[in-house]
Amino acid sequence: MKVLKFGGSSVAKPDRIRGIINILKDYYAAGDHFTVVFSAFGGVTDGLIEMSRLAAAGDDRYGAAFQEFADRHQDAIAELLPEGSMLRLETSAQLRKSHEVLKNLLYGIFLVREASSRTMDYVLSFGERSSSYIIAQALQHAGIPAEYLDARKIIKTDRNFGNAKVNFEKTYTAIRAYYAEHPKVQVVTGFIAAAKGGLTTTLGRGGSDYTASLVGAGLQADAIEIWTDVSGVLTADPRRVKKAFTIPKMTYAEAMEMSHFGAKVIYPPTLMPALRQRIPLYIKNTFDPSFPGTKVSEENNPDGVAVRGISSINNVALLTLSGSGLFGVPGISARLFGALAQQAVNIILITQGSSEHSISFAVKPEDADLAKEAVTTSFEYEIERGVVNPVKVERDLSVVAIIGENMRYQPGISGRLFQALGKNGINAVAIAQGSSELNVSVVIPREDENKALNALHEAFFLSDYKSLHLFIVGVGLIGGTLLKQINEQNAYLRKKLGMEVKVVGLANTRKMLFEPDGIDLDNWKEALQTSETNVDLAVFVGRMRDLNLSNSIFVDNTANDKIATYYEGILDESISISTPNKVATSSSYAQYQRLQNVANKRGVQFHYETNVGAGLPVISTLHDLLDSGDRIRKIEGVLSGSLSYIFNNFDGSRPYHEVVMDAKEKGFTEPDPRIDLSGKDVGRKILILARETGVAMEAEHVQLVGFLPPGAMEAASVDDFFGVLEANADYFTKLLADAASAGKVLRMIATLEGDQASVGIQAVGPESPFFLLSGSDNMIVFTTDRYSERPLVIRGPGAGAEVTAAGVFAEIIKIGKFLS
Repeated sequence: MKVLKFGGSSVAKPDRIRGIINILKDYYAAGDHFTVVFSAFGGVTDGLIEMSRLAAAGDDRYGAAFQEFADRHQDAIAELLPEGSMLRLETSAQLRKSHEVLKNLLYGIFLVREASSRTMDYVLSFGERSSSYIIAQALQHAGIPAEYLDARKIIKTDRNFGNAKVNFEKTYTAIRAYYAEHPKVQVVTGFIAAAKGGLTTTLGRGGSDYTASLVGAGLQADAIEIWTDVSGVLTADPRRVKKAFTIPKMTYAEAMEMSHFGAKVIYPPTLMPALRQRIPLYIKNTFDPSFPGTKVSEENNPDGVAVRGISSINNVALLTLSGSGLFGVPGISARLFGALAQQAVNIILITQGSSEHSISFAVKPEDADLAKEAVTTSFEYEIERGVVNPVKVERDLSVVAIIGENMRYQPGISGRLFQALGKNGINAVAIAQGSSELNVSVVIPREDENKALNALHEAFFLSDYKSLHLFIVGVGLIGGTLLKQINEQNAYLRKKLGMEVKVVGLANTRKMLFEPDGIDLDNWKEALQTSETNVDLAVFVGRMRDLNLSNSIFVDNTANDKIATYYEGILDESISISTPNKVATSSSYAQYQRLQNVANKRGVQFHYETNVGAGLPVISTLHDLLDSGDRIRKIEGVLSGSLSYIFNNFDGSRPYHEVVMDAKEKGFTEPDPRIDLSGKDVGRKILILARETGVAMEAEHVQLVGFLPPGAMEAASVDDFFGVLEANADYFTKLLADAASAGKVLRMIATLEGDQASVGIQAVGPESPFFLLSGSDNMIVFTTDRYSERPLVIRGPGAGAEVTAAGVFAEIIKIGKFLS
């Protein structure tokens, strides 16, 4: 014998009921013996509650709600049974008779302006009684010898209306006796039962599952199947964790823990009758009947998986009783929990340190004030004496739990849990773990619940696969190239590194766009252009914070000084940053140091390799030298791709102003070349390198040795500037000739030696590594204790969207590896 239960979503519409009938036809054709339990049609129970509320409030709109209820069931009859058939006429007449009773009952509620728990149980029974009767008739029409069974005949309870307690002995006796005399397929009403005297009771939330389990236990069934709208028990809530997947097998204990911590698929009391009789439960999907779903049994799974699932309780309050008066005093816990029990406060979680200085416990938010009052009253004497502190209440918290019977056999599970939370900036307010190690529960801020669920799911179920969530500001030449590179490389990253880069936020100077599931990088330009949201940096950063996605990374591809002012807040939200924007790292030393400290404090990454050498590994190489104990004697560098291009091409064949114009037209310089030629940009780069070596240097400490003729920097416009260069062609020709006469070439070189930094034109000979520099290449030369006779040289393209974007991309991957 099998017991099958179908929930409200499975019977919400007539076409879904037809799908169920087809499932049951297969069972019947296969020769299986089965009985079926049904919930009310989807949404009906809520409708019955609402119409009762309206009636009790004296609101005659309850009548319209009742009529909608009655019409819905008559429409279902018309859909499922052939017109003019005796079966349809009989079913319709029986439902009208039953619903007339409900109508009169609601009118009585309307007259007395009250709906007691006893009355409500009777009202709610009409949902299951109506759906099950219609479906029993439809099964008969389909050729299955079915018979309607009102569960009040077989399930016996006390008079605790709304959540009745089952008398198992009487119930099992009644079930066996009834089924012995009724060999047809019984279609049972879920959720409802009867107390002594025939009074209607209900079994509480999820009561239809409980009905199926009770029938299964009473019949000692071979299996109990709970058919719902999801494919079994999933590793996490799929509404919050998109990558959740079905758990093929789990134990009763694991299922019990999952249901306690918020998993909606299994109603906790359902498990107990099945567990006592060792009856396996199968959780299956009505809309995908061929999918095997989840098997729940006493067998511990031999697959070695430590964590079976992750669940959560969305909203709790945490109360803490603390003080020296608790230490070593017997009976404290008894007084505390006795006081709570007297007020019928249910405790969700308990944690106590070995010091006995404090006890924390979680309760439902609506019970927090009552719990505080009860505990305060119980410990009033100690609180007045000051040996126990006033009860502390923390609200807006959630409980996240990892669950699995095999956790006890694998060390490091808790370490992986806290590492995943820590790397995403999620603070653990309280921790609880039983000695059975069946679950580890962590109380966290409620706003971090979704992030925690996703971070833990990746850590335990997708440890070889990680999603990075990117928020990118600046989609011009560098940003657009970065998006292109990500799009082209994502397949490789998924395959080789187990990493998926999702761009979830984009902004340019006009628009911004958010898509938590990832923006389509094939069409990002169109999506951003048609976005209805105008750009606002504060809103962009706020939205990034509010989304609170795991493994979030902020990428600033601009040179905007305003964006840099948000860096500290972003890092403080435990969001890593990668940027080619030099503003933040070259502003005041105090701000530079503060950003480093915030990043270290929050355990996040702040990368700006591209601030100095575009895609060249300059800062990372410097760190490697310092971390390995080397001492920096001198740093020299051609740190500007534009200036490198200009001086490498100024060979006397063209006047200097034409070479600069050529560099401008090719995009090597800024629109105003004076920004490059002044040496200020190079100065910022050597300043950053100085700070990376530990020198507390400000921008004004970098000596900029100018080489432009008088009037060049003061020119009113770019055109006037080029006019000054042209008028001083002989000046530049002489600079070049003087260098050439000594067998040297001109280079704009930044130098750091000790705490002295400078930027200026130098004439270098063949003995210098800068002598053979060509194109727009940058070159950085490290002279150190280890690299003294032959300095360490890094050379390569120092400008260009491809290499700069590649540098940012490399940092994103580095951050992803850190988060793994």
